[in-house]
Amino acid sequence: MGSWGNSAARVPAERKWTDGPAVRALFTTILLAAIILPYWWLAVQWSDGVLDDPAQHFTFSTTTFLIFLIIADSTFLVRYYQLVRKNEMQEKTEKLRRSEDALKAANKKLKILSGITRHDIKNQLMALKGYLELIQDSMNDPARMSEFIKTEQKIADNIEHQINFTKDYEDMGVQAPEWQNFSELIRIASQQLPRGDIRIDVKRNDIEVFADPLLAKVFYNLIDNAIKHGGVHLNSIVIDAQERDGILLLSFGDNGSGISPDIKPVLFNKGAGKNSGLGLFLAREILSLTGMTIGENGIPGSGARFEIRVPEGMFRVSSENK
Repeated sequence: MGSWGNSAARVPAERKWTDGPAVRALFTTILLAAIILPYWWLAVQWSDGVLDDPAQHFTFSTTTFLIFLIIADSTFLVRYYQLVRKNEMQEKTEKLRRSEDALKAANKKLKILSGITRHDIKNQLMALKGYLELIQDSMNDPARMSEFIKTEQKIADNIEHQINFTKDYEDMGVQAPEWQNFSELIRIASQQLPRGDIRIDVKRNDIEVFADPLLAKVFYNLIDNAIKHGGVHLNSIVIDAQERDGILLLSFGDNGSGISPDIKPVLFNKGAGKNSGLGLFLAREILSLTGMTIGENGIPGSGARFEIRVPEGMFRVSSENK
């Protein structure tokens, strides 16, 4: 990890000196100087034969040399600022392209999910109406009526979860993606949860990812799931990052009870899991807006381990937080 951090940090510095606007402008200036310099030298030689006065010869040589320097300096400055502006425009264009792609993906997902969620809530309401009718038929049986009321409460909770979920999903893709420090997001998310004595260890604080502003919700859901389902032995969550073959792997592991093998294939599907089954589904959708994916490869009984894959160009090392 340490060696990767150093090499990744070196790349921008190397590019700065080999492919930066200053070097490219200097190359243009040197090329121009190589073209003009012979003509200046010929002019000096010509003046030596035409101007008999040494003072005049010196004045002519100095003046033409200063003109040569002014032309070279002007060429450097003009070319430098042209390249700087070009780089700025390319960066802005690339950021706009990424934002446009994310917004298109969000709109497509919203259209699909609005229909699915509406269908789910209607099904829950039908079930609720059915149990209300059963209660009316069980007025003389308090025990049975109490069981029906408990079931209705669960249905009402499910409807509440789905409505809350639609609010989070509604916000997804509304704002343009931005660069975010993932360790700071984890710190914010962990402060919003009752984690007790559970220790959260973030190995890297210099990684930034380009993602939807709802990225904090992803880490909130991962920490929340660990707390709720990690079991009594859970006391540690470790979050790390490393680069492999041009992509960034963010790993989120705990030492809890792990995830059951029968749940793993549908873990990120809508409705999977013990509770509402919406948290991990939402996490996957938020990440997908900027091309990130998430999977789980932990060993049941030894803890859960989520792995987020960040594609090339969507992450960077921040020297300010090293």
